[in-house]
Amino acid sequence: MMSDKRTFRRGNDRIAQLTAKTAIAEQVEQIRVETAQMNRIYVETLADIRKAGALTQTDVAKALGVEQAAVSKIERRSDLLLSTLREYLAATGAEHPRIVVEKDGVEVSLDLDAFIS
Repeated sequence: MMSDKRTFRRGNDRIAQLTAKTAIAEQVEQIRVETAQMNRIYVETLADIRKAGALTQTDVAKALGVEQAAVSKIERRSDLLLSTLREYLAATGAEHPRIVVEKDGVEVSLDLDAFIS
């Protein structure tokens, strides 16, 4: 009778073993990049952020405790206080809102949660 002995390996250990192989590591990185690109939504306006969450101006207004007209005004403004932007984003359901810019090839991030009043 043959015994079926299997060695238990932790998932992270197995992943580390597989990604030590160059071809597999390159495939894993390619999948990570593609997934990040698919999960990124590019918007041009605050209204696009609201719409991405399938929310109406009335929905956001209720979350902010203001009238719908105030949300319309926020979405049309060309400049906002960072605290107002953070509150608007939170009302749309955004988690950990931040502003990301690229400077000399380096991505710099400003955490808007720092502006909680």
